[in-house]
Amino acid sequence: MLPDGCVRAPETRYLSEPRGRWDGLAGAVALPRNTDDVATILRACHTARVAVVPYGGGTGLVGGQITPDGPAPLLLSLERMTAIRAVHPSENVLVAEAGAILTDVQSAAEANGRLFPLSLASEGSARIGGLLATNAGGVNVLRYGNARDLVLGLEAVMPDGSIWHGLKRLRKDNTGYDLRHLLLGSEGTLGVITAASLRLFPRNQSEGAAMLVVTSPKAALDLLALAQEQLSGMISGFELIGGMGLAFLAETMPQVRQPFARAPDWMVLLDLGAPAGVDLATLMERVLTDAMEHGLVTDGLIAQNAAQRAEFWRLRESIPEANRHIGAVSSHDISLPLSELPGFIDRAGPELARIGDFRINCFGHLGDGNLHYNVFPVPGRSRADHEHQRNAIKTCVHDLVHQMGGSVSAEHGIGRLKVADLERYGDPVKLAAMRAIKTALDPAGIMNPGAVLRRV
Repeated sequence: MLPDGCVRAPETRYLSEPRGRWDGLAGAVALPRNTDDVATILRACHTARVAVVPYGGGTGLVGGQITPDGPAPLLLSLERMTAIRAVHPSENVLVAEAGAILTDVQSAAEANGRLFPLSLASEGSARIGGLLATNAGGVNVLRYGNARDLVLGLEAVMPDGSIWHGLKRLRKDNTGYDLRHLLLGSEGTLGVITAASLRLFPRNQSEGAAMLVVTSPKAALDLLALAQEQLSGMISGFELIGGMGLAFLAETMPQVRQPFARAPDWMVLLDLGAPAGVDLATLMERVLTDAMEHGLVTDGLIAQNAAQRAEFWRLRESIPEANRHIGAVSSHDISLPLSELPGFIDRAGPELARIGDFRINCFGHLGDGNLHYNVFPVPGRSRADHEHQRNAIKTCVHDLVHQMGGSVSAEHGIGRLKVADLERYGDPVKLAAMRAIKTALDPAGIMNPGAVLRRV
Protein backbone atom coordinates (compact mmCIF):
# COMPACT_ATOMS: atom_id res chain seq x y z
CA MET A 1 0.00 0.00 0.00
CA LEU A 2 1.39 3.40 -1.00
CA PRO A 3 1.82 6.19 1.57
CA ASP A 4 -1.15 8.56 1.88
CA GLY A 5 -0.90 11.80 -0.08
CA CYS A 6 2.21 10.78 -2.00
CA VAL A 7 0.79 9.98 -5.42
CA ARG A 8 -0.83 12.39 -7.84
CA ALA A 9 -1.45 12.88 -11.55
CA PRO A 10 1.64 14.04 -13.45
CA GLU A 11 2.00 17.74 -14.22
CA THR A 12 3.43 18.82 -17.56
CA ARG A 13 6.59 20.20 -15.89
CA TYR A 14 7.70 16.63 -15.19
CA LEU A 15 7.30 15.51 -18.78
CA SER A 16 9.77 17.66 -20.70
CA GLU A 17 13.53 18.11 -20.84
CA PRO A 18 15.55 21.31 -21.27
CA ARG A 19 16.53 20.85 -24.90
CA GLY A 20 12.98 20.12 -26.08
CA ARG A 21 13.90 16.93 -27.90
CA TRP A 22 11.39 14.64 -26.17
CA ASP A 23 8.11 14.66 -24.29
CA GLY A 24 7.78 12.12 -21.50
CA LEU A 25 5.15 9.70 -20.21
CA ALA A 26 4.13 9.01 -16.63
CA GLY A 27 1.14 7.17 -15.19
CA ALA A 28 1.52 9.07 -11.91
CA VAL A 29 4.00 11.08 -9.86
CA ALA A 30 5.01 9.98 -6.38
CA LEU A 31 6.32 12.59 -3.93
CA PRO A 32 7.66 10.77 -0.86
CA ARG A 33 8.27 12.71 2.35
CA ASN A 34 11.04 10.49 3.74
CA THR A 35 13.18 7.45 3.04
CA ASP A 36 10.59 5.04 4.43
CA ASP A 37 8.08 6.40 1.92
CA VAL A 38 10.56 5.78 -0.89
CA ALA A 39 11.08 2.22 0.34
CA THR A 40 7.33 1.57 0.49
CA ILE A 41 6.85 2.91 -3.03
CA LEU A 42 9.69 0.87 -4.53
CA ARG A 43 8.56 -2.26 -2.72
CA ALA A 44 5.08 -1.91 -4.24
CA CYS A 45 6.45 -1.19 -7.71
CA HIS A 46 8.83 -4.15 -7.48
CA THR A 47 5.95 -6.47 -6.60
CA ALA A 48 3.70 -5.09 -9.36
CA ARG A 49 6.56 -4.83 -11.92
CA VAL A 50 5.88 -1.11 -12.46
CA ALA A 51 8.72 0.93 -13.92
CA VAL A 52 10.10 3.78 -11.79
CA VAL A 53 11.87 6.89 -13.13
CA PRO A 54 13.64 8.90 -10.39
CA TYR A 55 13.31 12.66 -10.86
CA GLY A 56 15.52 15.38 -9.39
CA GLY A 57 15.43 18.95 -10.66
CA GLY A 58 14.69 18.01 -14.27
CA THR A 59 17.85 19.75 -15.51
CA GLY A 60 19.52 16.73 -17.13
CA LEU A 61 20.49 17.14 -20.77
CA VAL A 62 20.49 13.51 -21.95
CA GLY A 63 16.89 12.48 -21.26
CA GLY A 64 17.56 10.35 -18.20
CA GLN A 65 14.65 11.90 -16.29
CA ILE A 66 11.88 11.16 -18.81
CA THR A 67 10.43 8.14 -20.63
CA PRO A 68 9.28 9.05 -24.16
CA ASP A 69 7.76 5.67 -25.04
CA GLY A 70 6.74 2.29 -23.66
CA PRO A 71 4.50 1.57 -20.68
CA ALA A 72 3.88 4.70 -18.61
CA PRO A 73 6.12 4.56 -15.49
CA LEU A 74 5.74 5.94 -12.01
CA LEU A 75 7.80 9.11 -11.80
CA LEU A 76 9.45 9.37 -8.37
CA SER A 77 10.26 12.96 -7.40
CA LEU A 78 12.29 13.68 -4.26
CA GLU A 79 11.35 17.37 -4.19
CA ARG A 80 9.80 17.06 -0.70
CA MET A 81 12.97 15.57 0.78
CA THR A 82 14.99 18.77 1.09
CA ALA A 83 16.39 18.69 4.62
CA ILE A 84 19.96 19.51 5.57
CA ARG A 85 20.12 16.79 8.19
CA ALA A 86 23.40 17.81 9.79
CA VAL A 87 26.51 19.94 9.39
CA HIS A 88 29.80 18.96 11.02
CA PRO A 89 32.17 21.89 10.38
CA SER A 90 35.06 20.35 12.31
CA GLU A 91 34.82 17.25 10.09
CA ASN A 92 34.12 19.24 6.90
CA VAL A 93 30.96 17.20 6.33
CA LEU A 94 27.36 18.11 5.50
CA VAL A 95 24.51 15.59 5.35
CA ALA A 96 21.75 16.50 2.89
CA GLU A 97 18.65 14.77 1.58
CA ALA A 98 18.49 14.07 -2.12
CA GLY A 99 15.86 16.70 -2.85
CA ALA A 100 17.96 19.56 -1.51
CA ILE A 101 18.70 22.16 -4.19
CA LEU A 102 22.40 22.72 -4.80
CA THR A 103 22.32 26.42 -3.90
CA ASP A 104 20.74 25.55 -0.55
CA VAL A 105 23.55 23.10 0.17
CA GLN A 106 26.12 25.74 -0.81
CA SER A 107 24.40 28.26 1.49
CA ALA A 108 24.29 25.83 4.41
CA ALA A 109 28.01 25.19 4.01
CA GLU A 110 28.73 28.92 3.79
CA ALA A 111 26.70 29.60 6.96
CA ASN A 112 29.10 27.27 8.74
CA GLY A 113 32.22 28.87 7.31
CA ARG A 114 32.75 26.14 4.74
CA LEU A 115 32.61 25.60 0.98
CA PHE A 116 30.71 22.98 -0.98
CA PRO A 117 32.48 23.39 -4.33
CA LEU A 118 30.12 21.71 -6.79
CA SER A 119 29.01 24.56 -9.05
CA LEU A 120 27.22 24.62 -12.41
CA ALA A 121 24.79 26.79 -14.35
CA SER A 122 21.66 24.95 -13.16
CA GLU A 123 22.57 25.07 -9.44
CA GLY A 124 19.45 27.09 -8.61
CA SER A 125 17.19 24.19 -9.58
CA ALA A 126 19.36 21.05 -9.75
CA ARG A 127 18.93 18.71 -6.77
CA ILE A 128 21.63 16.79 -4.95
CA GLY A 129 20.21 13.35 -5.72
CA GLY A 130 20.17 13.97 -9.46
CA LEU A 131 23.61 15.56 -9.41
CA LEU A 132 25.08 12.53 -7.66
CA ALA A 133 23.16 10.04 -9.79
CA THR A 134 24.67 11.64 -12.90
CA ASN A 135 28.11 12.35 -11.36
CA ALA A 136 27.82 16.01 -12.33
CA GLY A 137 30.93 18.01 -13.19
CA GLY A 138 30.79 21.80 -13.38
CA VAL A 139 33.38 24.54 -13.27
CA ASN A 140 35.45 23.47 -10.25
CA VAL A 141 36.40 19.92 -11.26
CA LEU A 142 40.02 20.91 -11.90
CA ARG A 143 40.51 21.63 -8.19
CA TYR A 144 37.85 19.64 -6.33
CA GLY A 145 36.83 16.78 -8.64
CA ASN A 146 33.49 15.55 -9.96
CA ALA A 147 30.42 14.99 -7.81
CA ARG A 148 31.57 11.47 -6.88
CA ASP A 149 34.74 12.93 -5.36
CA LEU A 150 32.63 15.01 -2.96
CA VAL A 151 30.70 12.11 -1.39
CA LEU A 152 31.68 10.16 1.72
CA GLY A 153 28.54 8.10 2.19
CA LEU A 154 25.07 7.45 0.81
CA GLU A 155 21.66 6.40 1.98
CA ALA A 156 19.75 4.68 -0.81
CA VAL A 157 16.72 2.53 -1.48
CA MET A 158 17.35 -0.49 -3.66
CA PRO A 159 14.90 -1.70 -6.35
CA ASP A 160 13.22 -4.21 -4.02
CA GLY A 161 12.53 -1.52 -1.41
CA SER A 162 15.36 -2.42 0.96
CA ILE A 163 17.26 0.51 2.47
CA TRP A 164 21.03 0.71 2.35
CA HIS A 165 22.21 2.64 5.41
CA GLY A 166 25.56 3.75 4.02
CA LEU A 167 25.43 7.33 5.26
CA LYS A 168 28.89 7.28 6.81
CA ARG A 169 31.26 10.20 7.32
CA LEU A 170 34.46 8.19 6.92
CA ARG A 171 37.45 9.04 4.72
CA LYS A 172 38.70 5.45 4.94
CA ASP A 173 36.45 2.40 4.82
CA ASN A 174 37.82 -0.72 3.12
CA THR A 175 34.97 -3.08 3.98
CA GLY A 176 34.32 -4.73 0.65
CA TYR A 177 32.78 -3.50 -2.58
CA ASP A 178 32.09 0.23 -2.62
CA LEU A 179 28.36 0.51 -3.30
CA ARG A 180 28.68 4.28 -3.00
CA HIS A 181 30.67 4.56 -6.22
CA LEU A 182 28.42 2.02 -7.91
CA LEU A 183 25.32 4.17 -7.30
CA LEU A 184 27.09 7.44 -8.04
CA GLY A 185 26.75 7.98 -11.79
CA SER A 186 24.25 5.12 -12.22
CA GLU A 187 21.50 7.55 -13.31
CA GLY A 188 18.75 5.96 -11.23
CA THR A 189 19.10 2.54 -12.88
CA LEU A 190 20.27 0.68 -9.75
CA GLY A 191 18.37 2.38 -6.94
CA VAL A 192 17.30 5.74 -5.53
CA ILE A 193 19.74 7.93 -3.59
CA THR A 194 17.84 9.51 -0.68
CA ALA A 195 20.63 11.29 1.24
CA ALA A 196 24.37 11.88 1.11
CA SER A 197 27.28 12.78 3.36
CA LEU A 198 29.08 15.49 1.42
CA ARG A 199 32.65 16.75 1.72
CA LEU A 200 33.16 20.40 2.61
CA PHE A 201 36.29 22.52 2.31
CA PRO A 202 37.68 25.64 3.97
CA ARG A 203 36.39 28.78 2.30
CA ASN A 204 38.83 30.74 0.20
CA GLN A 205 39.80 33.95 1.97
CA SER A 206 41.08 35.53 -1.22
CA GLU A 207 39.59 35.08 -4.69
CA GLY A 208 40.50 36.43 -8.08
CA ALA A 209 39.90 36.00 -11.78
CA ALA A 210 41.37 37.05 -15.10
CA MET A 211 40.21 37.08 -18.71
CA LEU A 212 43.20 36.33 -20.94
CA VAL A 213 43.29 36.44 -24.75
CA VAL A 214 45.25 33.43 -26.03
CA THR A 215 46.65 32.84 -29.48
CA SER A 216 45.21 29.32 -29.83
CA PRO A 217 43.82 26.36 -27.85
CA LYS A 218 47.41 25.02 -27.74
CA ALA A 219 48.52 28.29 -26.17
CA ALA A 220 45.69 27.95 -23.66
CA LEU A 221 47.03 24.55 -22.59
CA ASP A 222 50.55 25.92 -22.29
CA LEU A 223 49.13 28.77 -20.21
CA LEU A 224 47.45 26.21 -17.93
CA ALA A 225 50.77 24.45 -17.38
CA LEU A 226 52.51 27.74 -16.65
CA ALA A 227 49.77 28.83 -14.24
CA GLN A 228 49.82 25.49 -12.42
CA GLU A 229 53.56 25.83 -11.87
CA GLN A 230 53.20 29.29 -10.35
CA LEU A 231 49.80 28.93 -8.66
CA SER A 232 49.91 25.36 -7.45
CA GLY A 233 46.70 24.34 -5.67
CA MET A 234 45.00 27.71 -6.14
CA ILE A 235 43.39 27.30 -9.60
CA SER A 236 39.67 26.63 -9.20
CA GLY A 237 38.62 27.05 -12.81
CA PHE A 238 40.21 27.27 -16.25
CA GLU A 239 37.57 27.88 -18.92
CA LEU A 240 38.14 28.08 -22.67
CA ILE A 241 35.84 30.52 -24.50
CA GLY A 242 35.71 30.68 -28.28
CA GLY A 243 34.96 33.70 -30.42
CA MET A 244 31.74 32.14 -31.72
CA GLY A 245 30.36 32.06 -28.20
CA LEU A 246 31.08 35.77 -27.86
CA ALA A 247 29.39 36.41 -31.22
CA PHE A 248 26.31 34.50 -30.06
CA LEU A 249 26.21 36.62 -26.90
CA ALA A 250 26.44 39.82 -28.94
CA GLU A 251 23.65 38.57 -31.21
CA THR A 252 21.19 37.31 -28.60
CA MET A 253 22.18 38.86 -25.25
CA PRO A 254 23.76 42.26 -25.92
CA GLN A 255 23.18 43.26 -22.30
CA VAL A 256 26.01 40.92 -21.25
CA ARG A 257 29.13 43.07 -21.11
CA GLN A 258 32.07 41.71 -23.08
CA PRO A 259 35.58 42.27 -21.73
CA PHE A 260 37.35 43.31 -24.94
CA ALA A 261 36.40 45.90 -27.57
CA ARG A 262 37.15 43.39 -30.31
CA ALA A 263 36.07 39.81 -29.63
CA PRO A 264 39.13 37.51 -29.74
CA ASP A 265 39.13 34.11 -31.42
CA TRP A 266 40.05 32.43 -28.12
CA MET A 267 40.25 33.48 -24.52
CA VAL A 268 40.55 31.87 -21.12
CA LEU A 269 38.79 32.59 -17.84
CA LEU A 270 41.24 31.81 -15.05
CA ASP A 271 39.69 31.63 -11.56
CA LEU A 272 41.68 31.43 -8.32
CA GLY A 273 41.09 30.93 -4.63
CA ALA A 274 43.62 31.12 -1.81
CA PRO A 275 43.92 31.32 1.98
CA ALA A 276 44.41 34.59 3.82
CA GLY A 277 47.73 36.33 3.30
CA VAL A 278 48.17 35.38 -0.36
CA ASP A 279 48.49 38.34 -2.72
CA LEU A 280 46.59 36.92 -5.69
CA ALA A 281 46.73 40.13 -7.72
CA THR A 282 50.53 40.13 -7.71
CA LEU A 283 50.68 36.43 -8.55
CA MET A 284 48.27 36.84 -11.46
CA GLU A 285 50.20 39.80 -12.81
CA ARG A 286 53.35 37.68 -12.77
CA VAL A 287 51.58 34.86 -14.64
CA LEU A 288 50.22 37.35 -17.19
CA THR A 289 53.66 38.88 -17.73
CA ASP A 290 55.32 35.48 -18.19
CA ALA A 291 52.56 34.29 -20.53
CA MET A 292 52.97 37.38 -22.70
CA GLU A 293 56.73 36.93 -22.79
CA HIS A 294 56.20 33.33 -23.99
CA GLY A 295 53.79 34.49 -26.70
CA LEU A 296 50.81 32.66 -25.17
CA VAL A 297 48.70 35.68 -24.21
CA THR A 298 48.21 38.89 -26.22
CA ASP A 299 45.87 40.79 -23.89
CA GLY A 300 44.31 40.36 -20.49
CA LEU A 301 42.16 41.80 -17.75
CA ILE A 302 42.55 41.02 -14.05
CA ALA A 303 39.43 41.46 -11.93
CA GLN A 304 39.97 44.34 -9.52
CA ASN A 305 37.19 43.35 -7.14
CA ALA A 306 34.49 40.74 -6.48
CA ALA A 307 32.02 42.52 -8.77
CA GLN A 308 34.37 42.30 -11.75
CA ARG A 309 35.07 38.65 -11.02
CA ALA A 310 31.32 37.99 -10.95
CA GLU A 311 30.99 39.85 -14.25
CA PHE A 312 33.57 37.56 -15.86
CA TRP A 313 31.65 34.52 -14.66
CA ARG A 314 28.32 36.00 -15.76
CA LEU A 315 29.67 36.10 -19.30
CA ARG A 316 30.84 32.48 -19.13
CA GLU A 317 27.57 31.22 -17.65
CA SER A 318 25.52 33.14 -20.25
CA ILE A 319 27.01 31.24 -23.18
CA PRO A 320 24.70 28.18 -22.82
CA GLU A 321 21.68 30.50 -22.74
CA ALA A 322 22.87 32.25 -25.89
CA ASN A 323 23.28 28.81 -27.47
CA ARG A 324 19.64 28.02 -26.68
CA HIS A 325 18.53 31.23 -28.39
CA ILE A 326 20.43 30.28 -31.54
CA GLY A 327 19.31 26.62 -31.47
CA ALA A 328 21.96 23.91 -31.83
CA VAL A 329 21.73 21.30 -34.56
CA SER A 330 23.79 18.91 -32.42
CA SER A 331 25.40 19.39 -28.99
CA HIS A 332 28.34 17.35 -27.72
CA ASP A 333 29.65 16.94 -24.17
CA ILE A 334 33.06 15.40 -24.76
CA SER A 335 36.38 14.92 -23.01
CA LEU A 336 39.85 14.19 -24.33
CA PRO A 337 43.36 13.79 -22.96
CA LEU A 338 44.59 17.35 -22.49
CA SER A 339 47.34 17.06 -25.08
CA GLU A 340 44.81 15.91 -27.70
CA LEU A 341 42.44 18.87 -27.31
CA PRO A 342 44.11 21.27 -29.78
CA GLY A 343 44.38 18.55 -32.42
CA PHE A 344 40.73 17.65 -32.00
CA ILE A 345 39.66 21.28 -32.44
CA ASP A 346 41.84 21.58 -35.56
CA ARG A 347 40.48 18.38 -37.10
CA ALA A 348 36.79 18.49 -36.17
CA GLY A 349 35.91 21.68 -38.07
CA PRO A 350 37.13 20.46 -41.49
CA GLU A 351 35.51 17.06 -40.91
CA LEU A 352 32.14 18.71 -40.24
CA ALA A 353 32.54 20.99 -43.28
CA ARG A 354 32.29 17.87 -45.44
CA ILE A 355 28.75 17.39 -44.14
CA GLY A 356 27.54 20.97 -44.50
CA ASP A 357 27.95 24.63 -43.67
CA PHE A 358 27.78 25.22 -39.91
CA ARG A 359 28.86 27.49 -37.09
CA ILE A 360 30.75 25.85 -34.22
CA ASN A 361 30.77 27.09 -30.66
CA CYS A 362 33.55 25.33 -28.77
CA PHE A 363 33.91 26.19 -25.09
CA GLY A 364 34.18 24.51 -21.73
CA HIS A 365 36.28 23.26 -18.88
CA LEU A 366 39.67 23.08 -20.54
CA GLY A 367 41.46 22.41 -17.26
CA ASP A 368 39.86 18.96 -16.94
CA GLY A 369 39.66 18.19 -20.66
CA ASN A 370 35.89 18.69 -21.01
CA LEU A 371 34.66 20.59 -24.07
CA HIS A 372 31.14 21.51 -25.09
CA TYR A 373 31.47 21.24 -28.85
CA ASN A 374 28.18 22.44 -30.32
CA VAL A 375 27.16 22.77 -33.96
CA PHE A 376 24.75 25.49 -35.13
CA PRO A 377 23.13 26.59 -38.38
CA VAL A 378 24.49 29.57 -40.27
CA PRO A 379 22.49 32.83 -40.19
CA GLY A 380 19.23 32.56 -42.08
CA ARG A 381 18.78 28.87 -41.35
CA SER A 382 17.39 27.01 -38.33
CA ARG A 383 18.22 23.73 -36.66
CA ALA A 384 15.09 22.25 -38.30
CA ASP A 385 16.75 22.75 -41.68
CA HIS A 386 19.54 20.39 -40.60
CA GLU A 387 17.54 17.77 -38.71
CA HIS A 388 18.32 15.19 -41.39
CA GLN A 389 22.05 15.76 -40.77
CA ARG A 390 22.02 15.63 -36.99
CA ASN A 391 22.99 11.97 -36.66
CA ALA A 392 25.81 12.35 -39.20
CA ILE A 393 27.14 15.37 -37.30
CA LYS A 394 27.06 13.55 -33.98
CA THR A 395 28.74 10.48 -35.46
CA CYS A 396 31.45 12.60 -37.06
CA VAL A 397 32.29 14.30 -33.75
CA HIS A 398 32.04 11.19 -31.61
CA ASP A 399 34.06 9.02 -33.99
CA LEU A 400 36.89 11.53 -33.86
CA VAL A 401 36.70 11.77 -30.07
CA HIS A 402 36.84 7.98 -29.78
CA GLN A 403 39.79 7.74 -32.19
CA MET A 404 41.69 10.24 -30.05
CA GLY A 405 41.14 8.35 -26.80
CA GLY A 406 38.32 10.52 -25.46
CA SER A 407 34.82 10.08 -24.07
CA VAL A 408 31.53 10.97 -25.74
CA SER A 409 29.99 11.77 -22.34
CA ALA A 410 32.17 13.90 -20.08
CA GLU A 411 29.76 15.24 -17.47
CA HIS A 412 26.15 14.95 -18.67
CA GLY A 413 25.78 11.18 -18.48
CA ILE A 414 24.28 8.65 -20.90
CA GLY A 415 20.56 8.94 -20.17
CA ARG A 416 18.49 7.87 -23.14
CA LEU A 417 20.20 10.16 -25.63
CA LYS A 418 23.51 8.27 -25.70
CA VAL A 419 22.55 4.63 -25.19
CA ALA A 420 23.49 3.79 -28.77
CA ASP A 421 26.75 5.73 -28.38
CA LEU A 422 27.66 3.71 -25.30
CA GLU A 423 27.06 0.52 -27.26
CA ARG A 424 29.09 1.82 -30.23
CA TYR A 425 32.11 3.10 -28.31
CA GLY A 426 31.98 1.27 -24.97
CA ASP A 427 34.36 -1.51 -24.03
CA PRO A 428 32.51 -4.85 -24.44
CA VAL A 429 33.83 -6.23 -21.15
CA LYS A 430 32.67 -3.15 -19.28
CA LEU A 431 29.24 -3.31 -20.93
CA ALA A 432 28.88 -6.98 -20.02
CA ALA A 433 29.78 -6.20 -16.41
CA MET A 434 27.29 -3.32 -16.34
CA ARG A 435 24.50 -5.57 -17.61
CA ALA A 436 25.38 -8.23 -15.03
CA ILE A 437 25.27 -5.65 -12.23
CA LYS A 438 21.94 -4.31 -13.47
CA THR A 439 20.48 -7.82 -13.54
CA ALA A 440 21.80 -8.65 -10.08
CA LEU A 441 20.51 -5.51 -8.36
CA ASP A 442 17.36 -4.95 -10.42
CA PRO A 443 16.24 -8.34 -11.72
CA ALA A 444 12.72 -7.07 -12.42
CA GLY A 445 14.16 -4.25 -14.54
CA ILE A 446 11.96 -1.56 -12.98
CA MET A 447 14.59 1.13 -12.34
CA ASN A 448 14.66 3.78 -15.07
CA PRO A 449 14.35 1.26 -17.91
CA GLY A 450 15.88 2.40 -21.16
CA ALA A 451 18.36 4.76 -19.51
CA VAL A 452 22.11 3.97 -19.78
CA LEU A 453 21.42 0.40 -20.96
CA ARG A 454 18.94 -0.57 -23.66
CA ARG A 455 15.72 -2.25 -22.52
CA VAL A 456 15.76 -6.03 -22.80
